[in-house]
Amino acid sequence: MGRWTFRTVMLATALIGLWTTWAVAAEINMTMYYPIAVGGKPYELINGLIQEFEGQNPDIKVKAVYYGNYDDTRTKCLAALKAGEKIQLSVLFSIDIFDLLDEDVILPWEDVVKTEEDRAWLKSFYPALMANSMAGGKTYGIPFQRSTIVMYYNKDAFREVGLDPDKPPATWDELVSMGQKLVKRDAAGQVTRWGLSIPSTGYAYWMFQCLAIENGLELMNAAGNEVYFNRPETVEAMQFWHDMAYKHGIMPQGSTDWGTLRQQFLGGSTAMMWHTTGNLTPVRDGATFDFGVAMLPAHKRRGSPTGGGNFYVFKKTSDAERQAVLKFVKHMTDPVNTAKWSIGTGYVATRPQAYETDLLKAYVAEFPAAVVARDQFQYAVAEFSTHETARVKKFLDDAIQAVLTGGATPQEALDKAQQGADRILSRYR
Repeated sequence: MGRWTFRTVMLATALIGLWTTWAVAAEINMTMYYPIAVGGKPYELINGLIQEFEGQNPDIKVKAVYYGNYDDTRTKCLAALKAGEKIQLSVLFSIDIFDLLDEDVILPWEDVVKTEEDRAWLKSFYPALMANSMAGGKTYGIPFQRSTIVMYYNKDAFREVGLDPDKPPATWDELVSMGQKLVKRDAAGQVTRWGLSIPSTGYAYWMFQCLAIENGLELMNAAGNEVYFNRPETVEAMQFWHDMAYKHGIMPQGSTDWGTLRQQFLGGSTAMMWHTTGNLTPVRDGATFDFGVAMLPAHKRRGSPTGGGNFYVFKKTSDAERQAVLKFVKHMTDPVNTAKWSIGTGYVATRPQAYETDLLKAYVAEFPAAVVARDQFQYAVAEFSTHETARVKKFLDDAIQAVLTGGATPQEALDKAQQGADRILSRYR
């Protein structure tokens, strides 16, 4: 009996050891790189959604590694992958898709999904957001932190100068005429409030893309190997941005900083600003005046590029890790969680189902501005994206700075940008 008891104990001990080994092996640890590129505290929302997911899936742990902007996050993430670090997924710029494919580090989600339910989920996002999420007929990015550019305007300032606060400018001509009325000067003639401000640092190419689209031209082809920087429509759009400061006097001359413009708007030093809808919630929380949100004004057409980040899954992952990533990304893009994210940050809810949730229905009923960016999808195009995007768009960013600071004419600056971009992209044609 004693020997039997001893054997039983030994067997039980061995089984416990095997179970413990299996349990440890079965736990999946994922690392996700994530950019924090706008105001507010989106990382608190992300952490909350991660904790909720881990509570529902105790065998999966998610470590979020946060960096400042998209470019920093991409650089750090790619460096870590090349160094052999285990990174399963990341939220990176939607426009990084060609670069990530050229680096051969990402998988199409079609290789990850298994069921009909998964495949239906893959097709459930707004088509406008998929333009920067697909290449060669395959889906490489899952839209999450996405946006369009919208116009924020101070309704109290509109009332002050006799403008209808419910009729923001709908055309370039109205933008100029209303902007001139909204400029305010002190007794010494110094401007205390500009009519309009458009940021020209950080994401200058993105803001300029709005003007080009509104003037009837997309700046690149779908294959990402041609750009149209010095077409007549592009030069005209650049001239208009220059003229709003130097000819029409509705905005400051020189550069306008992306990072501080929101505070300038909230402080009353500009009556209108173009900025990401990702700043909607911080503006709402910080405004001490009545404000509105509108689609961007039209010239030949309305238009805005989409923007923001997608979930990508990396190649160097096991099948078990890929299924864990899929489960996690489906959790993050669940309609209710998407609604929470949109309300908490101002980013667009990326799936129509989110706008059918009671949560977002109630929010939109109280705050109709929350759907302006979504409604602008009908006029939206893909954000500027090419092979070697960072190098190519720097030529455009430099051209914009040269024009806005008076260092070159639009034609001169954009010819130079076109030449630089062609040197890079010719190898991809």
